[in-house]
Amino acid sequence: MPRHVDHDLRRRQIAEAVWRLAARGGLEHVTLRQVAAEAGVSARLLQYYFGTRDKLLLGALEILNTDAEQRARERLTQLGESPSMHLLVRGVLLELLPLDEERRNRHLVHVAYFVRFLNDPALAAAVRESPPALERLVATLLGRARELGELPPGTDIAAEAAFLVAGAEGLQASVLLGQHTPEQAVSLIDHQLDRIFTTPQP
Repeated sequence: MPRHVDHDLRRRQIAEAVWRLAARGGLEHVTLRQVAAEAGVSARLLQYYFGTRDKLLLGALEILNTDAEQRARERLTQLGESPSMHLLVRGVLLELLPLDEERRNRHLVHVAYFVRFLNDPALAAAVRESPPALERLVATLLGRARELGELPPGTDIAAEAAFLVAGAEGLQASVLLGQHTPEQAVSLIDHQLDRIFTTPQP
């Protein structure tokens, strides 16, 4: 293989092919050959970078999630130098909503992975966390808010974090299905945050 090949770029090229196939028709019957054709590379090259089909699916998901984290950080920095915990939690939860084309496409891919994981417990076990990383992040932010007096002292941090993340994920599905508009979903997130924070959103 030529030394000038950008391996990270090639891996991304293949991952993006997986995402497109996932968004169009799910992952249940996607083969290595189909991904190779979609990516415009040989099946041999695809196996060189990812190996098995399961490793390909997990690798493509890892790249997608890394992208999502980077974009989330960029959006959170737009909140200013010292945002309140209220605004930070809100910003994290809004990343779960399909509020623009980028997030909508990403969530469609995640839906395809969710269905695949339901039918393949062994594959799902490779990415399962308890509690999930996002829930832990929200709990950490809520804990800091409680220390700062932005939440009542008796707030059950773990329960509120789990509820907020689950609620945002449920709204994600309802927006994708057209049951709620993005604006309605944001309003519902704000309603829940106003319920638990002692200070209103700045």
